[in-house]
Amino acid sequence: MASSNVVSQEDGTKPAKRKPTFTKVDQMKPGTNGHTLIAKVLTSETVLQKGGGTRPSSSSRGIVRPTLISECLIGDETGTIIFTARNEQVELMKAGNTVIIRNSKIDMFKGSMRLAVDKWGRIEVTDPAEFVVKEDNNLSLIEYELVNAVEE
Repeated sequence: MASSNVVSQEDGTKPAKRKPTFTKVDQMKPGTNGHTLIAKVLTSETVLQKGGGTRPSSSSRGIVRPTLISECLIGDETGTIIFTARNEQVELMKAGNTVIIRNSKIDMFKGSMRLAVDKWGRIEVTDPAEFVVKEDNNLSLIEYELVNAVEE
């Protein structure tokens, strides 16, 4: 049984990759994923930094990797949102950079939306964008409440 992304055409070539569909910040909703967007990094603030060192641990043979988490305010011409950058992502998310964020997802943190990229996504720094960020529409300031719908 052949996989669909391996050689699947009769002439032996791989199928062409499909073009990404770019999302705007104001289109993001809680619980969604697969977002690809171009955004400017406005601010970047480290919120958690745990050192590396070595200490006894049952996993990874006593080596503890450093943990670094930053909250970055990013945006485009439709609005802004907080992006949670982890470890090596922090280096790419410096204030002033324009980035392409691929396959990102919306995480909920204390009732508000945060954009994040896990191991399936990707961040790349690109040429400076021409748009002006709309800073008065911060989606991370909107508080959401989980409501359980009762079916009758």
